[in-house]
Amino acid sequence: MEFFRKTLDPVLALAAIAVLDIFLFLLLGAWTVGGGETMMTGLVAKAVIGGEQLERIPFWNVVFPVHGDYWKIYISLGMFFGAFVGAVLSKEFYWRMPRHASEWLLITIGGLLMGIGIRIAYICNVSTFFGLMPEMNMGGYLAMSGIIAGAWVGSLIYKRILEA
Repeated sequence: MEFFRKTLDPVLALAAIAVLDIFLFLLLGAWTVGGGETMMTGLVAKAVIGGEQLERIPFWNVVFPVHGDYWKIYISLGMFFGAFVGAVLSKEFYWRMPRHASEWLLITIGGLLMGIGIRIAYICNVSTFFGLMPEMNMGGYLAMSGIIAGAWVGSLIYKRILEA
């Protein structure tokens, strides 16, 4: 699969993304808050603790009722599956497990901070990049600046801890 090993022309790739983004917006509307992942979490919680217990929590009962036909679940799973297939076909897929408890701690804190940030901003990082930035929305540029700054600071912290 040589296709997956080659680097695509950035202009062609971004043009394809822009056209697909237009169709996504026309078909489904704006893409907000990491809803697919949130709904998957709700479905897992429903399976583990039961639907009756879950409905006692206002978020899952009033704000975000749990149901398996929520379309964003399938967008999220499709992105995961596509990334997995691309990595396998390019022969760049490998398992990497953190070796130290500090790495697990950093991964957990980073994931929690990302989740909190998504909820506070009420937008998904993917939709910021594919939705707000092409619309020349200042909020999209501010959010993406924050994402880049956070990734940079997080990588410096991670590197410093690994070198210690």
